[in-house]
Amino acid sequence: MADLLSNIPQLLFIYIPAFLVVLSIIVFVHEYGHYSVAKLAGVKVEEFSIGFGKELYGWNDQSGTRWKISLIPLGGYVKMFGDTDPASNPDTDKIASFTKEEEKIAFHTQSLSKKTAIVAAGPLINFILGFVIFIGLYSVYGKSYSSTQLANISQDSAAYEAGLLAGDIITHIDNEPVESFADIQQIVALNTGTAMTLSIQRDGQNQTITITPKIMDSEDAFGNPIKRPILGIVSGKVQFHELGLIDSIKEAAISTYNATAMTLKALGQMISGDRSLKEISGPISIAKYSGQAAQMGIPTLLYLTALISINLGLVNLFPIPMLDGGHLLFYGIEAIQGRPLAERYQEWGLKFGMICIAMLMVFAVLNDIMRLF
Repeated sequence: MADLLSNIPQLLFIYIPAFLVVLSIIVFVHEYGHYSVAKLAGVKVEEFSIGFGKELYGWNDQSGTRWKISLIPLGGYVKMFGDTDPASNPDTDKIASFTKEEEKIAFHTQSLSKKTAIVAAGPLINFILGFVIFIGLYSVYGKSYSSTQLANISQDSAAYEAGLLAGDIITHIDNEPVESFADIQQIVALNTGTAMTLSIQRDGQNQTITITPKIMDSEDAFGNPIKRPILGIVSGKVQFHELGLIDSIKEAAISTYNATAMTLKALGQMISGDRSLKEISGPISIAKYSGQAAQMGIPTLLYLTALISINLGLVNLFPIPMLDGGHLLFYGIEAIQGRPLAERYQEWGLKFGMICIAMLMVFAVLNDIMRLF
């Protein structure tokens, strides 16, 4: 408790401001994706809000959209003409009485293709934001690289017990090729303590070694205690490669793909029970990571922003009502059966989605609180 109290100034003046900056940028970009495509489709946007609840500050633009900053800074929304609330539920009574002119500018009376494009634009632009940030970072700062040749083996480690030696070159893990030590770290990070097959070169000869990482107490990049699968291997000297624009784009695409794939694999492991649900982080942990990244410098903060943006885009595509993916699911059903899903089923779905999201948020916050103590 004393450590927690001593960190209050850091929390108030570094962690929370950094978190609000990061989240506001990501949320703004996400909602602007919805907004921009809606405007292109001729839909009237009534409100564009960063945050929820009571309006703190706002203004109207020439098209009649109310831009505002609201009290609770944990998200945002775009409310379009014909919506009854920020979750984009249709105001059926109002829609039934629309004139022809009002139907042209209302969201729910648009074609299925236009509605799909408007909804999908939010998550898509989050992926684009992460991709663009990666391009900028690699173009300006380059990328670190270390080979897969092992420089050292820790005593009593999984690698030592498996017979790995300094000088060994790892070429594949479970038949997946690895080109840098970062590739090895990424694959091992998703292991849950199960055996892995390493293909190595030793003195010019190809060999195969089976190794099981040890789950040990460790630290993340910001110094926070975590449990991590560890082989006990050390790479050689880290080199820094300058990258041109084309190579930066290529590496940014790889980083965007890897961030998405790792999140999906970790989620699958949680669903199967192979990975602990305690690893789910909520707003408190994200605020802490944002503050720690800010203290480490702008490049680290930008890298974290890219990762969070990609994850937000991915999560929003999950087929859960209340999320963009839930709306896309309804549109997919409509495309298949040739008519919208019955209103009562949509209402049940939205209630189910709301319960799921509320339970997930409570669970994530409880995880955050447990980490604090």
